[in-house]
Amino acid sequence: MRRARYHAHGGPEVLVVEDADIPQPGPGQVLIRTEAIGLNYVDVQLRRETSPDSIWFRSLPGTLTGDVVGTVTAAGQDTDPALAGTRVAALLEDGCAEYVVADADWLASVPAQLSAGAASMLPTVGAVASGALRAGRVGHPDTVLVTAGAGAIGHLAVQLARQLGAGTVIATASSRAKLDFLKELGADVAVDHTQPGWAGQVRAAAPGGVDVALEAVGGEMLHESIELLAPFGRVVAYGASAGDLTSVPVRNLFALKTVTGFSLLAWRAAAAEQARASIAELTGLLETGRLRAAAETVLPLAEVVQAHRLLEDRAVLGRLLLVP
Repeated sequence: MRRARYHAHGGPEVLVVEDADIPQPGPGQVLIRTEAIGLNYVDVQLRRETSPDSIWFRSLPGTLTGDVVGTVTAAGQDTDPALAGTRVAALLEDGCAEYVVADADWLASVPAQLSAGAASMLPTVGAVASGALRAGRVGHPDTVLVTAGAGAIGHLAVQLARQLGAGTVIATASSRAKLDFLKELGADVAVDHTQPGWAGQVRAAAPGGVDVALEAVGGEMLHESIELLAPFGRVVAYGASAGDLTSVPVRNLFALKTVTGFSLLAWRAAAAEQARASIAELTGLLETGRLRAAAETVLPLAEVVQAHRLLEDRAVLGRLLLVP
């Protein structure tokens, strides 16, 4: 089989597609023949980080995470043999390969009629969007701000906020095409956060402040999001794509504002049944068309270098898929 790896840290050019033996599932695991792989921006940060002191640093050789959609071809010891032949999706730390091994406990069942792009949203990006919104206690008639709204997680969060009763949804992005995309998804206001004074546009749209902000960029964007909160407003930080894991001054919290974090793995560990119920709910929303999954960029596994160039340049709307 073929798999993607990197044997040096650096730009997209360090990625290679190499031959390897098909892995074997262990106890509690299944072997999946890959149909499609949803890529994650975090791998850009992991791939190029050279400092062992950074939280983004990974030892070599490096693997790429992926939200894998595929068919179970074999079940390991102490695993339900009836899983063989079923279509599933799973988040994997080593997910860019034609065959992958996954723990059976966190497989998402994928209906036959659901597209591979939509199915790739279930294990991670959809679950993060849903979980982060719930961590922010979004409800009617909240004003919700979603930073990086045109990304894989953000474009789902924009729609799910409305499903949860948000009265106004404001989203930020970095290009005209992305702003237009956000309006198509139902955002009331779309703001270019690369332009000076972008926060003023948010204030004009929400004079009383934002009730909930979903923040994925980090650094100055997180600080601006806190400033934009209304009294009793909540920021949910679930990423730091800018690479800046900034601290939050306590003085910002004295104005009756709250900052919390969200991690999918922490959610699974702390509230497993709630996390599983969220995936089932997302499956229903995607299957019925009430949630639109944008996966407009599809490349073959052999073009993983080009795929990472697109990720690094933030040139993708929604999700980027690799196919074997």
